[in-house]
Amino acid sequence: MAGPSSADTEHWYSTGLGQVYDALDADSGGLSTEEATRRRSEHGPNRIPKAKPTTVWEVFVRQFKNPLIYILGLAAVVSFAIGEGTDAAFIAAVLLVNALVGGIQEWRAERSSQALQQLIRTRATVVRDGETRDVDGEDIVPGDVVLLESGFRVPADIRLVSTHGLEVDESALTGESAPVLKDADWEGDDRTVLGDRDNMAYAGTVVNRGRGRGVVVETGADTVVGRLAEDVTAVEGGQPPLVTRMERFTRAVGLVVLVAAALTALLGVFLQQYDAVEMFLFAVALAVSAIPEGLPVGITVALGVASRRMATVGVIVRRLVAVEGLGSCTMIASDKTGTLTANELTVTRVQLPGGTTLEVTGEGYTPEGDVLRDGHPPEPERADELSRLARASVLCNEGHLSRRDDGWTWRGDPTDVALLAFGRKLGWSRQPALDAHPQTGEVPFEPEQRYAATFHRADGGTRVFVKGAPERVLEMCTDASEGAFSRSALEQRATEMAHDGYRVLAVADGRLESEPGQLPSEPADLTFLGFLGMVDPLRSGVAEAVASAQRAGITVTMITGDHPETALAIARELGLAESADEVTTGTELMDASRERLAELLETTRVFARVSPDQKLEIVEAARGLGHYVAVTGDGVNDAPALRQANIGIAMGKMGTDVARDAAELVISDDNFATIVAGIEQGRVAFDNIRKVIFLLISTGAGEVVLVLLSLVAGLPLPLLPVQILWLNLVTNGIQDVALAFEPKEGDVLDRPPRPPDERVFNRVMVERTLVSALVIGVVGFGAFVWLLDQGLSEAAARNHLLLLVVLFEVVNIGNARSETTSLFRLSPLGSPILLAGTAAAFLVHLGAMYFPPAQAVLGTAPVALEQWLILGAVALTIAVAVELHKLSWKMRYPPRSGTEEPPSNTQETEV
Repeated sequence: MAGPSSADTEHWYSTGLGQVYDALDADSGGLSTEEATRRRSEHGPNRIPKAKPTTVWEVFVRQFKNPLIYILGLAAVVSFAIGEGTDAAFIAAVLLVNALVGGIQEWRAERSSQALQQLIRTRATVVRDGETRDVDGEDIVPGDVVLLESGFRVPADIRLVSTHGLEVDESALTGESAPVLKDADWEGDDRTVLGDRDNMAYAGTVVNRGRGRGVVVETGADTVVGRLAEDVTAVEGGQPPLVTRMERFTRAVGLVVLVAAALTALLGVFLQQYDAVEMFLFAVALAVSAIPEGLPVGITVALGVASRRMATVGVIVRRLVAVEGLGSCTMIASDKTGTLTANELTVTRVQLPGGTTLEVTGEGYTPEGDVLRDGHPPEPERADELSRLARASVLCNEGHLSRRDDGWTWRGDPTDVALLAFGRKLGWSRQPALDAHPQTGEVPFEPEQRYAATFHRADGGTRVFVKGAPERVLEMCTDASEGAFSRSALEQRATEMAHDGYRVLAVADGRLESEPGQLPSEPADLTFLGFLGMVDPLRSGVAEAVASAQRAGITVTMITGDHPETALAIARELGLAESADEVTTGTELMDASRERLAELLETTRVFARVSPDQKLEIVEAARGLGHYVAVTGDGVNDAPALRQANIGIAMGKMGTDVARDAAELVISDDNFATIVAGIEQGRVAFDNIRKVIFLLISTGAGEVVLVLLSLVAGLPLPLLPVQILWLNLVTNGIQDVALAFEPKEGDVLDRPPRPPDERVFNRVMVERTLVSALVIGVVGFGAFVWLLDQGLSEAAARNHLLLLVVLFEVVNIGNARSETTSLFRLSPLGSPILLAGTAAAFLVHLGAMYFPPAQAVLGTAPVALEQWLILGAVALTIAVAVELHKLSWKMRYPPRSGTEEPPSNTQETEV
């Protein structure tokens, strides 16, 4: 069989049924077993593409893909080549520790987010050899005739041939929470968006009710689901902000190290007439002092700490760098269904015939809540009306809602389940109601009739209970013909409720005079009981979370496949939009240029009836405007955009495997509010990373100044390479790891996001590092000269100087705890891990001064009490200098709007 052309595969829904059969070389009688086997060999199994699971080895190797790691590795190779085996071993050890820490963290996250089941793995009913039979979903082939029934998962993309009340839940594909009523006779054009193609049923969607028959047009990777899954692997993911910033920072560090080392060698050879080999070794020592060997471990631990904190609020981190990326995002492109809303229809408004309007509390299918009028229980005379309405809602119903030990379970059409939850809030349960009112007949819902009815023995006779479209049900009711009870007035009320974003259902009942078994073809002379207004409600806390995100300077944009009016109703509750003019539809985006799309992103916060490729275009346009974009989603329709975003956030509870595979973060409870909590932890992580960087760079830079001053003065090397490594990897290494556990400073959500192009080393860090480095370098050099003048040997002077630098580190870690708050206002008890880490680092060095093997390697020795006191007093100079700089900074750049950042015109001073 010749496969259909690409044009055909794009427009099965707008092609005549005869042409569809011709293109597939099939007919309404189905395929033979032999032909189906041949086609399976040709097309392959009906299975969507699956991302290859990441192995432990791949996760481990990924930890070494960092420019700073490359520099450290080069330093280790050079050290080994010149015979400095101890230095090389130290560097290799820290690289291994970093890879193990990061690898274990990411592997755990990877395993926790792996897919639990395949999206398409089901049984299907097909017509083969003229007979109806069940086959494995993977054996479905193009041309198969498939039968669909309530509860079935659609096994492939199907062009419908006939439908009988067929409703399909397409929320995982289109984002629309309400089920779609299918119609095999529907005709559309080539511009019809995915959610409006009524003559198609797509792979991975679920049949809620009714029956259908259709011919398979696409399977496996060629289905809409399959193409989306392939897009995930084809689209290159956005780079997290931390990676971008650290790459620039590492390039700057590498350049400084290279220049400093070369300058040192040239000065020594040509100015001081040192031996070239000796100066090369000197340059290597200087490079070792300049490279912050402990930085990879410090950053990894900071991200690991943040990822564990995120896990406590429901955010599973699959890539460590995504931790800080979430905190740096400037835009959240959020799906509506299941993320902002509960993805569970809920009756939230009741309007009784006399005009009384009541609110129904509670959300979702959990039947917990009350029916209130203006916040209070309704008047007693309304109790009978409400009870009668609730009885009709649970009897004219095909859903199921029951309680188990672990909570509530349900099945069936979302509308029916919502009615059952509403009935329980008023004391009516379906099974007890059926026991009291045995069912004798029914009129199932049909799209042509737009209502459903059930007949029951009740009140000594037969009663009929009806639900359906307001205009259709009202036609069956006795018209009071005047005032609030008139049909026209009631229809106007239903229209107003629909305009407010409600899905409106009318309910009525009546008594039958006919004999049992002689049910009428259509109920008549009914009593109207009321309108029920249903919505897919906001998740608890989402409105507050959106407000918090906006307060934090983050643009929140809703991108959904749902109907514009439904999207607008939710947007009003969230404060994202007020009128229809503020909603842009997928149809409008079809002809929009890239420039027009960029303009829309500046003003529009709601995009409705959007297709997957349009969502991808919106994300790309936002990134083009300079945004760091975090995209949320749960369906396969979201996967390409999740992959393209800087940060992809998938839903873990209701999300699909395809979406989770495409994302860096997974939200365990599917709640937008959890994302905002994650943003807070991401910002804390970046703050702590900056603190770690400041501590290590300022100490390393101080060592560079110390070495350069000693070289220019013609003095011996003040610290041996192994002593420098001891400082950078052990004493400072313990403290910078502890610094990664720092709690947040104030409310980090009260400040705007850092500019996307801001570097790690902005002006405040540049100035603070220079101050600290000069104090360590100049004061340390002065102390070294003084120690030599006192008659101490080079080894003894180095031992004292090494202790002085350790004391500098102890004081400087207090400086690093805050960029603006005074060291003396920060209680050490406020950060117990840092206090313990600082004490541990100091005790480790103290032990090295008394432990013989360490003395032999490091050249350390005990120091007299008098020297301790002098060196301790000298070390306090760095606290005084940094406190003066903090005061100067506040005077020059007073904090504004909760942010500690200087005006943007200071950007050019960043490194």
